[in-house]
Amino acid sequence: MEILNIDNITIQFGGLTAVKNFELKLQSGELVGLIGPNGAGKTTIFNMITGIYAPSVNRIYFQNTDITGMKPDKIAKLGIARTFQNVRLMENLTVIDNVMIGFHLHLQSSIASAIFKFSGYVQEEESIYQKSTELLEKVDLERCKLEKAGSLPYGQQRKLEIVRALATEPKLLLLDEPAAGMNPQETKELMGFIQRIRDDFNLTIILIEHDMKVVMGICERIIVLNYGLTIAEGNPKEIQHNPEVIKAYLGVEAQYA
Repeated sequence: MEILNIDNITIQFGGLTAVKNFELKLQSGELVGLIGPNGAGKTTIFNMITGIYAPSVNRIYFQNTDITGMKPDKIAKLGIARTFQNVRLMENLTVIDNVMIGFHLHLQSSIASAIFKFSGYVQEEESIYQKSTELLEKVDLERCKLEKAGSLPYGQQRKLEIVRALATEPKLLLLDEPAAGMNPQETKELMGFIQRIRDDFNLTIILIEHDMKVVMGICERIIVLNYGLTIAEGNPKEIQHNPEVIKAYLGVEAQYA
């Protein structure tokens, strides 16, 4: 089943075309990599999918709903979540508080209910706390739920950021350089974690990543951008041996085990 249809979108900033004629049809359950040199337009595409930017030309459809130009919070409620290149946790809050923030996207109680602690709000908060605990148990972070998020090792902070995105109950998850700054062991664990959450939470995932071991190791399909244009698309083996990709990005033909 098709979950995302990006219909030849283009975006311009002044006289600069950042992305031109980008097309993507994404099937439910896919794990797709988006790679290319710095400045190729990868994060700009994420920003258009999540409503930070609107394409200058053409449309984006999520589960057959036109989300072009829709506000980010509305898109998130429809089921699209993302992480960012830099960790954006609430460092002085606990691990579980950070996860609860994600669940609050679907909070039904009003601001007045929260201020005056009406019974409906209290019950909803208790339910969110329980859901957050259960989610942390599923991803093996329950033991540190009362620790400050900023005190976690870097790899776990990255993991927590993904878990907070999961708390918004997405169908499509966009990961922007999740392995950035990780050591080899953390990266290896992250690869397994991404595959596991895709299966356990029935997710569709688009991944931006510069670590080719991650991309080639877990992505089933890869799209390569250069100067805002798609220059190649295929499975990892096809991308590794594509002369245009090697010239523009990989530099050398290599195996990524």
